[in-house]
Amino acid sequence: MELKDFKDKRITVMGIGLHGGGVGVIKFLAAQGAKVLATDLKHKEDLKDSLERLKDLPIEYVLGEHRLKDFTDTDMVIKNPGVPEDSRFLKAAKEKKIAIESDIGIFFELCGAPIIAVTGTKGKSTTASLLAHMLGQHYPQVILAGNIRSSVLEKLFEITKDTIVVLELSSWQLADAKNHKKSPYVAVMTNLMQDHLNRYDSFLSYVEDKKLIFKFQKEKDYLFLNYSDPLLRDISKGAISRIYFYSTEGDSLLKEELPKFNQKARLGAYVIGNKIFYGAAHGEICDLKDIKLIGRHNLSNVLAAVSVADLYNIPAEKIKTALKTFKGLEGRLQLINEIGGIKYINDTTATAPDATIAAINSLAEFYSPKKEVSSENKKIILIAGGTDKNLTFDEFANIIVEKCKMVLLLKGTATDKIEKALNERFPIKIVASMEKAVNLAAKEAVKGDIVLLSPGCASFGLFEHEFDRGQQFNEAVASLKN
Repeated sequence: MELKDFKDKRITVMGIGLHGGGVGVIKFLAAQGAKVLATDLKHKEDLKDSLERLKDLPIEYVLGEHRLKDFTDTDMVIKNPGVPEDSRFLKAAKEKKIAIESDIGIFFELCGAPIIAVTGTKGKSTTASLLAHMLGQHYPQVILAGNIRSSVLEKLFEITKDTIVVLELSSWQLADAKNHKKSPYVAVMTNLMQDHLNRYDSFLSYVEDKKLIFKFQKEKDYLFLNYSDPLLRDISKGAISRIYFYSTEGDSLLKEELPKFNQKARLGAYVIGNKIFYGAAHGEICDLKDIKLIGRHNLSNVLAAVSVADLYNIPAEKIKTALKTFKGLEGRLQLINEIGGIKYINDTTATAPDATIAAINSLAEFYSPKKEVSSENKKIILIAGGTDKNLTFDEFANIIVEKCKMVLLLKGTATDKIEKALNERFPIKIVASMEKAVNLAAKEAVKGDIVLLSPGCASFGLFEHEFDRGQQFNEAVASLKN
């Protein structure tokens, strides 16, 4: 594939979207001289911001619907990662032997620099962003792109052979690019949890898409895996690349015989006591107090980033600097404000039960270390609930009962399942808006409490998307009186 392949071609872009990915694809195609038709099920008023960014380009739009002819009378279809494979429009294109592409697939073909890619159910955005921040302490040009609310194709022309490219990739993006049979030079997998079962017919299908990040790697490529995730240890046996395990449980990692998981397995970064070390030589990297990210589960993300940073020969002092200056990402255990001794934390990107469980456990440990959680010292007022993704909430309910002081549930299909899982073991209040949830939480909270937005569910219904949900939380907190 070459850039000239797009010139004068009729290309249908399926999904303009709200996060910038579709906009970036359209801009790229227009710059190559393609004849672009952009179609989205959302209407003009819903796509106002995206359309404003495209206003000077010669684009044909079909909004509020998809037309079959736009997928059969064209040279190529570029699909948004959110579009399922069984879409009747994609099926029609396949029947006509129309090429179906994605921005990630095109990027893999055209990128002239080695790629570092990060995937996982949770932690991939934080890990990718932190890693890019670390690499940027030492190298002049580091580009971060992927599943971080932008299209990789917008970055393509900034890249030289000396650029370091860090991508965050979802399972959908990996699946969309699988026909190119390319995997990154360095692959990182943070964890694998139950998620997106409204999109996949089984958890195994979801895992198979995640494994694409290393499926096409070569023997001299690198794969970094979280040793604390038993599923990642198991799937490592199918990799031919050079494998490094990182772990928050350094003592256990050092006792194991890594070759039994994979003959090429090596030590990445790991924790012993209150310090992070790297490799068989036990090189000391930093102290845990150097990490500014909230939450114990973020330690795994730090270890993943440190492992790759060491591969790229980043000095320990620069790693420390990166850890001290990295403030985290929007909507990921983000401390929004502290009012009257009450902390308001935005974790809107927790869209699955396991993510919220991790957040609750992390905050309970972070703010009450070495203490058993009892009814007298529970601090977390949880705002959760929303739209179901065909997931189960039994363990989610157990954690609420065990470690939360109060729970406010936003209306939605998943909320019904949470209420059933709680089975009257814990009092709940169902609210119809984020403003009402925050105001009620603030009324009930006392000094030392944490008001945590960590839904464990999808955002659709009350909100446009998860970031709209988080923004409404931020605005509601901002409106509270100090």
